[in-house]
Amino acid sequence: MALLVCQNLTLGYEGNRVVEGLSFTVDSGDYLCVVGENGSGKSTLMKTILKLKAPLAGRILTGDGLRPSEIGYLPQQTVAQKDFPASVREIVLSGCLSRRGLRPFYNRAEKLRAAENMEKMGIAALAKQCYRELSGGQQQRVLLARALCATRKMLLMDEPAAGLDPRMTVELYALIEQLNREDGITILMISHDVAAAVRYASHILHIGRHLFYGTTAAYLNSAIGRSFTAVEGSDG
Repeated sequence: MALLVCQNLTLGYEGNRVVEGLSFTVDSGDYLCVVGENGSGKSTLMKTILKLKAPLAGRILTGDGLRPSEIGYLPQQTVAQKDFPASVREIVLSGCLSRRGLRPFYNRAEKLRAAENMEKMGIAALAKQCYRELSGGQQQRVLLARALCATRKMLLMDEPAAGLDPRMTVELYALIEQLNREDGITILMISHDVAAAVRYASHILHIGRHLFYGTTAAYLNSAIGRSFTAVEGSDG
């Protein structure tokens, strides 16, 4: 069943159109990677799905009971955010803010949800530690646990492995794959790592001068997929 349907989208900012005629569907259980050249509109698409920006044209629909507020989001971190002076537990619990609403305190179920997600991400022992004292890989696990507090259906991630060393990158991708395969969480990820995208994703959305949406196998067999993966491979 479709969780997300994007119909004939035109995306842009400050009057500049970066993508036109974009249509695709994300079904429950999909693992979709969004790839493309720098400046092609990948992050703009993510912000539009999250309703942080309005499309210039077209529409975005959610299905299967999914509300935009129930989409977990893992953004790229700024330097200031990496230095945030809060405990791991506080940050993970903040993923329940939309559920808490106007209540002044988190309830028992929300605290249990946070504890379960810290355990799932292997960071339960770090609950009282200050976030800014953690390694980059540990911080990403904290942010994943926070995102999971917001959803049981869909995670949106913007370059989750950016800045991580190779070992931490492999560990993070394995965690994300586990969430998709074992927990049935639908993944929508922006990635500049095309090798990882075609290894893990079930579907690829390529945006830029040319558009492609389909299975990973179809992408690798397409002219745009062959061209882009060859260029990225030669750059690496």
